[in-house]
Amino acid sequence: MNLRLMLDSVVVLSSGVGLTLTLTALSLMAGFLLSVPLAFIRAFARPSLSLAVLGYTYVFRGTPMLVQLFLLYYGLSQIEAVRASVFWVVLRDPFWCALFTFSLNSAAHTTEILCRGLQSVPKGLIEAAAALGLKRLQTARLVTFPIAFRISLPAYGNEVVGMIKGSSLASTVTLLEITGMARQMVSATFAPFEIFIIAGAIYLSLTSVAVKLTQFLERRLSTDRPPGARRRLRPKPALCEPEITTPTP
Repeated sequence: MNLRLMLDSVVVLSSGVGLTLTLTALSLMAGFLLSVPLAFIRAFARPSLSLAVLGYTYVFRGTPMLVQLFLLYYGLSQIEAVRASVFWVVLRDPFWCALFTFSLNSAAHTTEILCRGLQSVPKGLIEAAAALGLKRLQTARLVTFPIAFRISLPAYGNEVVGMIKGSSLASTVTLLEITGMARQMVSATFAPFEIFIIAGAIYLSLTSVAVKLTQFLERRLSTDRPPGARRRLRPKPALCEPEITTPTP
């Protein structure tokens, strides 16, 4: 095992961390924003709309993300109408193709995760919000979604970890993120063992940080705090002012 090459790999592969994190963060944000309305439609809308959303999530969750990426990057370029459209400026760029694919895939998974969370919210809370005079949008924003997000957080943490690892597929469309830099180094040094060990260690570090952040957020949002934490959060009583008495003659 070439330790010198492994140290060099740490420096070289670290330059791809920025692109990996950029793809992951943007895909998760875009996927989450798209999944919130889709999850409400999937959980509460009329059957025809719910089935339409189910069809989208079924396709994207049931097919490999690599196939989806190849269809978007290599497949659409074979259509003359796409090449002649204004969208070709974006679709010919591998970064945007990877970002669109990852976002749609993440949105499909997150939609089903949030849908299960929304369906787990006790109906009594929704009825109580209606009794207080809250409108449906207010109930969804103030009651239903916060509780559903807290319920869905552990499963969504798995989605974050999966997207960090799935971002390695961007290397197949010439993007030089961590795996792309590793493949480039392997082609130059013919030493895949040392280089991919370092690449795996970098991915392991990123996923470990994501897991710790998810666990921290779970503890912050948890209602089952330990007694010590509840005492720290409880407001302290105000100090009683000394009573002033006037001496009687």
